[in-house]
Amino acid sequence: MRLRMGYLVVFMLVAIAFVAMPALAGDPAPGEHAADKPALLQWDIGTAFWSIVVFVLLLLVLRTTAWKPILLGLQQRERFIADSIEKARHEREQSERLLAEYTDKLHKARDEATAIVEEGRRDAEEVRKRIHAEAKHEADAIVARARRDIQIARDDAIKQLHDQAIVLATSIASKAVKRDLTIGDHQRLLDEALADLSQLNN
Repeated sequence: MRLRMGYLVVFMLVAIAFVAMPALAGDPAPGEHAADKPALLQWDIGTAFWSIVVFVLLLLVLRTTAWKPILLGLQQRERFIADSIEKARHEREQSERLLAEYTDKLHKARDEATAIVEEGRRDAEEVRKRIHAEAKHEADAIVARARRDIQIARDDAIKQLHDQAIVLATSIASKAVKRDLTIGDHQRLLDEALADLSQLNN
């Protein structure tokens, strides 16, 4: 609004100046004719003076009414551009910082996932080794128990065989001698048979 009023004042001053110039300059001197010289080559001190006055007034009016608002508008525009650039720079820095944070979080998540997978593999390997060890231990225990059972059965079989051999030997000896053996003879024959059987087993 103020800028429009300044333009209006300037326009009115210029119009008044053009209207007043011919009157202030005065009529041409006697004997002089305006048509003798071309309009561009005519020189009049009054016209020059008032032209300068009007020009100075125009500069003053423009300085107070037009230049200050124009400069103010340019300064506001410059501040707006500078603020926009600063805001854009701040937003770019913030975006770069957020991008770096997200990238860092992504790398950490990948590292954690890799660590979890590796831990799962280690746990699975430990479980496999433990199951293998337990199975081997159980198998060894079963084999040992079977060997003990076999040994016990072997010892029982040998003892039964030994007893049967003694009975058989005693029976053979009794028939061979055709007489009844005394307790001493029976014990002596038993010891001899045991000795012979031990030598055979060795």
